[in-house]
Amino acid sequence: MRLSLRRRPAAPVDGVETEDASPMLVAPVARADRFTFQDLLLESTADIGSRPGRLVMTLVGTVLGVGALVATIGFAQTAAHQIARQFDAVRSTQVIVAPGSAETQSGSSVATARLPWDSVERAERLVGVEAATTIAELPLGTDTITAVPVNDPSAPSIAAPRLIAAGPELLDVLDGRVTTGRMFDAGHEQRADRVVVLGERAAERLGVNRVDSQPSIFIGDLPYAVIGIYDDLQARGELSDAVVMPVSTARADRALGAPGELQARILPGTGPQVGEQIGLALLPNEPETLDVSAPSARSDLGDNVQADVNVVFLILGGIVLLAGALGIANVTMLNVSERVPEIGLRRALGATGRQIGAQFVVESIVIGLLGGLMGSAVAVIGVVAFAAAQQWTPIVDPWIAIAGTILGAVVGLLAGWFPARRASRIEPVTALRGGS
Repeated sequence: MRLSLRRRPAAPVDGVETEDASPMLVAPVARADRFTFQDLLLESTADIGSRPGRLVMTLVGTVLGVGALVATIGFAQTAAHQIARQFDAVRSTQVIVAPGSAETQSGSSVATARLPWDSVERAERLVGVEAATTIAELPLGTDTITAVPVNDPSAPSIAAPRLIAAGPELLDVLDGRVTTGRMFDAGHEQRADRVVVLGERAAERLGVNRVDSQPSIFIGDLPYAVIGIYDDLQARGELSDAVVMPVSTARADRALGAPGELQARILPGTGPQVGEQIGLALLPNEPETLDVSAPSARSDLGDNVQADVNVVFLILGGIVLLAGALGIANVTMLNVSERVPEIGLRRALGATGRQIGAQFVVESIVIGLLGGLMGSAVAVIGVVAFAAAQQWTPIVDPWIAIAGTILGAVVGLLAGWFPARRASRIEPVTALRGGS
């Protein structure tokens, strides 16, 4: 606020005004701010687009740096998800429930519980369980498994394959496939038919390579029709050397007293939930007597790979981002050197050093913000395009893209601080004389 003195006009004499020498006190007049925030934005952004080539070269470093950081996290999240689905797909989707055991005084182990016969139906009621089957290993005792009805004493003795009782869902649960013939079904299970399917190695050992001629094998003295051969049991590779019969057939012919264990295929990520509930579903009164093996929610392998990928790409992104910051600083310093006369003229007209410094700081922030926005956009598009090309599920956290944009502005702020500080210290007289 200021006070001004003006001369008072005298009363007109003969129609002519004369000036009175006595001063007149004028009312205080409020002084408006001559450099508003809007003026600051206009001054800061006016020079940004005047040199498109220089602007592009300045933005390249920030775009690459921010884009590398955002893409790092996006690729790591996408890769971790894919790793969890592929490298750990079998392990992370299998739940095994077995009766608990206790040691006796003689040192032998005794089961502390028995699985119910309807374990499969109980397990499949749980959310997250896609398929389930019971598996029991049957002791052969003195019986043998052969493909011929006559015992030839002169023939070389070979180890008998394992004899397993399982449900019709075995291959669905263990992600196996039938190479020849078919898997026994619910009808065979209900009728306790004497049918078996052979693992690939068991079929090779028994000399059975096709089922169209309705071959049979003998377990002890009883014949069993071979209706299929399977392989690729990724979850239980040892069953490739096994002879598998229906559970009901094992109960009738081998006196099976109870299922040995239950194996279920679950949806990825539902391991902890199913692991807590399946014991209660099978034995509501004694769930603690069952041993439940369920996968964790996330794969340790996926976490380790994601951490390694993060370290490599974050270092690379940090180096590129540093180069982008140096590029912004160099261009801002060049702008200060080129605009020294302009700075001096503005200082002479009343602009303060703080206003000059703020102008160059805001200019650097705007450049960094543009680079961060473009880098984040390029990174997100790159992650989505790469995932689509690989038929993966792209995973990009939107907050990461927003943080990348803000990071570009922060880089611009840090890069423009020193040039702005230098510009704010330029004296008007020195600048107008052509100095720096």
